[in-house]
This record gives sequence, C-alpha cells and structure tokens, in this order.
Amino acid sequence: MKQFVCASLEELDSCAQKIIDACKGKYVWLFTGPMGAGKTTLIRSIAAKLGVIDHVSSPTFGLVHEYADNAGNTYFHFDFYRIENQEEAVDMGVEEYFESGSVCWVEWGELIPDLIPVDAVVITIKPLDKNSREITIG
Repeated sequence: MKQFVCASLEELDSCAQKIIDACKGKYVWLFTGPMGAGKTTLIRSIAAKLGVIDHVSSPTFGLVHEYADNAGNTYFHFDFYRIENQEEAVDMGVEEYFESGSVCWVEWGELIPDLIPVDAVVITIKPLDKNSREITIG
C-alpha cells in the first residue's frame, strides 16, 4: 500500500505520476472517494501524463468513455454512479472491457462489487480540506 498527500492542484501532475508508477501492469484502476473528491480531475491528469489526446470528462450519463493516446493505446473510463444495479453493467459488457487488456479507470466501482476483478488497483481519495487530498493506492 502506498499513501501520500496531494496538497494542491499544482501538485496534481506529480501525484498522477505516482499513481501511474504504482499501477504499472494493472488494467483496472478503481477510484473511490466521496462525491466531489476529485476522481475525474485526477483521472484527467493521469490521462494527460499518459498522452491521451481525447478530451477527458466524466462518463456519468453514458457510463463509459473511450480515449486514445498518441501511440494508439485505448483507455476506458467508467462512472457507475447512476446505475440501478449490477445487471446494467453486465448488459453494457463491462466484463469484456475489463478483460480487454486496455487500462480501465472506474469511478463508483463500489456499486458493482461482484464485477470488479480481484487484481484491480484501488485508489482512494480522501479530502483533507478544500485543496488537499490524501491518496491511498492498494
């Protein structure tokens, strides 16, 4: 387990790099934290560090967004906040995405606990105050 504090938005890029380094070789990255903790903001910074060329935004209504980087790699970004049950995620083929070999960033994955792979990396974001966040990778 790795834990650190991201004290400001100015530190976001370095915090994103720490997460990338800790998650190398893993394909499902589960971001947890309360509403407004900065999950999408952190994913946007991670995507930028990885060279994603597409606009990164929360897929709240579409459930999943697909992004590409400069090298042609594909990344999937999920937001399960609005699903009613796990069956909705099954119906959209989430398990195939998770097994695709592409990195999958998952927000609100705790709403689909039976579908999250056992080797998923959990990144917990805990707001400490208006600007700083404690980040735990486990």
